[in-house]
Parts: sequence; structure tokens; C-alpha cells
Amino acid sequence: MVRRVHVLLLAALLLVTGSVLSAAPASAVIGGSKSTYGPWAVRMLVDGEPVCTGTAVARQWILSASHCFFEQAQPIADKRISFRVGNLDMRKGTTVHPVPGGRVGSAHADMMLIKVPPMTVPTARLATAGVHPGQDVRQYGWGATCTGDENTCQSPVLKQSDLRVVRPDDPRCDGYTAPGGSDFCMEKVSGIPAGGDSGGPVMSIAPRGSETLLGVFDGSDREKIAQAGEISQQLAWIRSVIQQ
Repeated sequence: MVRRVHVLLLAALLLVTGSVLSAAPASAVIGGSKSTYGPWAVRMLVDGEPVCTGTAVARQWILSASHCFFEQAQPIADKRISFRVGNLDMRKGTTVHPVPGGRVGSAHADMMLIKVPPMTVPTARLATAGVHPGQDVRQYGWGATCTGDENTCQSPVLKQSDLRVVRPDDPRCDGYTAPGGSDFCMEKVSGIPAGGDSGGPVMSIAPRGSETLLGVFDGSDREKIAQAGEISQQLAWIRSVIQQ
């Protein structure tokens, strides 16, 4: 039986100011391949150490996973957080910091919007329609490339994995997604996201510049199954925040 390691089970869910938040950031790509494209991908660091991935969705807004912003059920201070943007090699990117008090969490999904100073990077197009079973998708991240101690094998360069959407009631998705829930379930095609990929983009597979952001990765079993929060379900919330 596949041993399931669920990012969101690393700590209990915490409800704070109307947002669904989980303690302890986690979740990179085990297997997969090196990305040659992904200008909207963002690397998140805490105290200078890489912890999660995100997506530039507007000139001043990054979208990631809520659980990346908590340690032991306590919020991580803004001053400890930074993002690397503008390069597939995180060591060469530009550093931006959160605007103090500029975090807004979703009340219905493991998603967080973070306001930053204006960025000069392409932003991801948001999906307006939901995913469907059998759809091929691509996940991006700088996370772990090994099992075991994932902190020792975080990738300095952006990687990607191809996955396929499966039905939420598929038995393999038990404990990850539920019919009618905020997340969708994916099976491995090539590579599987893991620790350090949390909050990263799950995109449609399309010509460069025409792909859309379908989901925010938030958990996997490190072997065959992964899950992501569905953008289309949170679209009204995202738009309401970034248009402020």
C-alpha cells in the first residue's frame, strides 16, 4: 500500500481571521525535468532558507499556499519572509519582500495572496473554468528532488512535473480530495511534487504565454498522487483582492 504523506497533515488546521490556515510549510519535484520556462514562478524563503513556491498573479500580488506562512500554528512574521522572482535559477533572481500586513487568506482553500512592491515579471493568466478528469497539467517548483530529508535536496533551479487530473472520488484520492471540495486530484505522469513545491503553480499545458493557472499545489504522497486548490473556485476572491 502506498504510504501517503500529506503536506496538510504535518500540523493541525488553524482557523484565523476567517482564513483556512495550516501550520508548517512543506511540499519539489521528485523526478520530472528541468524547466526552461516559468517567468511567473516565485520562490519563497523564510530566514533566507527556501520553503515554498508561489505564482505572480498581478504586478503586486503573489499567490501561494496558506500553510506556507505558519510555523507550529503561529504566523511567520513578514520581516522573515522574502521572495525570489524573475529567474528560473533562484540564486539569480531579484528579492522582494512582503508589504507589511499585506497577506490575505482564502476562507475556503489553502491559498494565500501576498502583496509585494511592484514586480517586473510576467503574471500568470487565471483559469476561469474548472479542470476535468483526464486533463493533462504541469506543476512547477523548486522543491525536494529526493525522499527522506527534503531540506537537503531543494532544487536551485525550477523543475516541472506532468500530471493528469483524476476524479475526486477515485479511491487513490481518499484523504486528499473530496467531491465538491476546493481541491482537485492528480496522478503522476512524469515526476511528483514534494516538499518545497507547496503553493506553486499547476498550469495548463499550452504554448508559452498562453497557459493558464489552474491550481495551487498543496500536497502529495511523494509517489503517485498530488492535489491542488482549484483556481476557478477561488477566482472571485482572487480578483476581489488584487483589484483593491
